[in-house]
Amino acid sequence: MQRILVWDLPTRLFHWILALSFAAAWLTSESDVWLSLHVFVGYVMLGLLGFRLIWGFVGGHYARLAAFHFSPKAGLAYLRESLAGRAVRHIGHNPAGSQAIYLLLALVLVIAISGILTLGGEEQHGVVAGWLDIKAASLFKDIHEAGATFMLFVVGGHIAAVLLESLLHKENLARSMLTGTKLAPSGTTASRPYPVMAVTLLLALAGFALWWFSYALQGTVPAGIDAQRPTVAFVGAPLAKNALWNDECGSCHLSFHPSLLPARSWQALLSRQEQHFGADLGLDSATTATLLGYARNNAADKQRTEAAFKIGASVPASAVPLRISETPYWVKKHRGVTAAEWALPWIKSRANCEACHLDAQAATFEDGAMRIPRSAPAAKTL
Repeated sequence: MQRILVWDLPTRLFHWILALSFAAAWLTSESDVWLSLHVFVGYVMLGLLGFRLIWGFVGGHYARLAAFHFSPKAGLAYLRESLAGRAVRHIGHNPAGSQAIYLLLALVLVIAISGILTLGGEEQHGVVAGWLDIKAASLFKDIHEAGATFMLFVVGGHIAAVLLESLLHKENLARSMLTGTKLAPSGTTASRPYPVMAVTLLLALAGFALWWFSYALQGTVPAGIDAQRPTVAFVGAPLAKNALWNDECGSCHLSFHPSLLPARSWQALLSRQEQHFGADLGLDSATTATLLGYARNNAADKQRTEAAFKIGASVPASAVPLRISETPYWVKKHRGVTAAEWALPWIKSRANCEACHLDAQAATFEDGAMRIPRSAPAAKTL
């Protein structure tokens, strides 16, 4: 027996970068603040998939797809033999492991494509921005989340199988994927290290990371956002504005965009304007008709933004909320805000959207444009 190189350096880099990317994607999947990182590692996974398919034809001996081209039947048979403790040791990928690799690569493709479509529909960002509406994007989001969950189970099974085979053959397979070497009979074909390709892969990853984060974290500040507080570039198309709406509503508080409530809510608010939260709006009939027409055409029912779609979907058809903060989606999204944070003197009220949402004036309410200020904002100078 002699120690030979089995896993070339590019293959090992692919393996560990993919593992770290999936872990990062899973940990940031529910975080609005880390959306840019979540999207970045998603693109990295898709790029790694493309690299691995190419490397499967031109890479090292054991990295080539032909080296572990086993049928599903052979994979199941090997799994049964492993559980029985009599599986034959393989220098490269075993039949069961090969099936796991094919399945993981297929899942990466499904997750990446559904993620890109979700980003294009929900955030109106990325290579397919504008292709889908919010409703269609929600279907791909379900596929995206289901694929990620299934991949987590496959990864768990893969780790369990590595531990089982390591015990069965008395060798540390995880360490082999780090060092690239294994014990093999004399005369066994060895792989080459391919250091130039490994460096090229790392440089490509570093270059993409540099471009992505300079782009995503220093994006153009949309209209209505304080330029002194940078936000991410996930900003959808501008929403329709109405000068009369802004004048009438903005004279007392933030001019809340109609997309934040269903049309029936605006109908109810304008039909009882003499009881508008303790005040009488005193609008004439012509003004009321203009405002109501604008509200109906741009209400949450029209689903022009992610916030509009999710607010509208969360409100039962029989309900007529009169406050944005009464909608189930708003309540769910703000559940993590503590009483102490609400009491901060520069926030004070649940109606003070501008305190935390940098794009409140634009009414896009993008995930990355939200942050809870831990100190009083700097006074603006004229």
